[in-house]
Amino acid sequence: MKPAVVLLSGGLDSATALAIARAEGFECFALSFRYGQRHAVELESARRVADVMRVKKHLIVDINLALFGGSALTDEIAVPKGRSVATMSQEIPVTYVPARNTVFLSLALAWAETLNCSDIYLGVNVLDYSGYPDCRPEFVEAFERMATLATKAGVEGRSRLKLHTPLISLRKSEIIARGIALGVDYAWTSSCYDPGTSGQPCGGCDSCLLRQEGFRELRKPDPLVERFKAA
Repeated sequence: MKPAVVLLSGGLDSATALAIARAEGFECFALSFRYGQRHAVELESARRVADVMRVKKHLIVDINLALFGGSALTDEIAVPKGRSVATMSQEIPVTYVPARNTVFLSLALAWAETLNCSDIYLGVNVLDYSGYPDCRPEFVEAFERMATLATKAGVEGRSRLKLHTPLISLRKSEIIARGIALGVDYAWTSSCYDPGTSGQPCGGCDSCLLRQEGFRELRKPDPLVERFKAA
């Protein structure tokens, strides 16, 4: 089996991307980050997803983007609540963490090169996204080009990095349907920007609202919400 590094946040999209990588025959090395985010719920979800999906290895890397601040996810800035889907895409929101995907992908690239791996999976999405510039196809294509110039494997012509973005043009409902077909248990994923201490989703942030809309379109209950109802 060829190796692939999979960026795993513990959220719905990254769990689905991991399931797709497995289904496409890759031996998966999951990479998560403790990057100064205000809650650790998503890392607990990442651990659970990585364990259930039996990845070859799961690393949680410590970096501290909170030193720079500038985001509602790393700084004392209120997380927006109750916004419409149309409003979400009008401007880059305060939940955007400056250069986060660039930093994450750079470290994924470093691990991939040591694994003699030329495949990285990430769950970015351009349709149901909240205005993030580093979720666009243009960013993905530019990073691939940069990686060829920045790595020994690329310069020597032994391999060219391929960033797999299987969710990039799917609606949230299509992502969920794909994951369900692959056996993803969404009860243990965490999408919320502002969860409670027990991990309960707030239900009002952009990420929660997009997730709710996806399950609503499929006419299915969200297993995460059902888990907390049963608790």
